[in-house]
Amino acid sequence: MIIDTTGAQWFKSSRSHSGKECVEVAWLAAGHVGVRDSKNPHGPALVFNPGEWVAFTAGVKNGEFDR
Repeated sequence: MIIDTTGAQWFKSSRSHSGKECVEVAWLAAGHVGVRDSKNPHGPALVFNPGEWVAFTAGVKNGEFDR
């Protein structure tokens, strides 16, 4: 499935302040979520379906991706 990110409203975390090295997120059609690098706004974006997004954010909250 191809999800169109044209016209998406990308935003950064309120905790990012005005840093230039941030991750941006956009709410997309059909509950999908886009994630991209703010340093490369015209580059590729990851697109998660709703279940993948829930699993990803739960993993972040639970420290699954901590080094």
